[in-house]
Amino acid sequence: VQLVESGGGLVQAGSSLRLSCAVSGRTFGSSAEGWFRQAPGKEREFLAAIWGSGDSTYYAGSVKARFTISRDHTKNTVDLQMNSLKAEDTAVYYCAAGARGLVFMKTNYDSWGQGTQVTVSS
Repeated sequence: VQLVESGGGLVQAGSSLRLSCAVSGRTFGSSAEGWFRQAPGKEREFLAAIWGSGDSTYYAGSVKARFTISRDHTKNTVDLQMNSLKAEDTAVYYCAAGARGLVFMKTNYDSWGQGTQVTVSS
């Protein structure tokens, strides 16, 4: 399984950004995919997950109103649309796959991407 994130960058507060994770070697629907982030000096934090043939979703409360996770079944990507970005959203964002248990627990994922940096200037 290979996961490759893209779409990170430097944006101003209030802007939007869309991250994409290209997934190869795994079929959608067999397990959950998720997005996490890690800021300097902090633990890796769950953001959102998607699973099942019906694309069920689950979000961390801190981002539920601003972030949207989705799958593009034609491109085999898992995307994260981020709106109204804040300086505290600055972090390295990671895509993960393979969760079959609680989707908000990072230890339940067996595959990770290399991460993409998102920097939000205030």
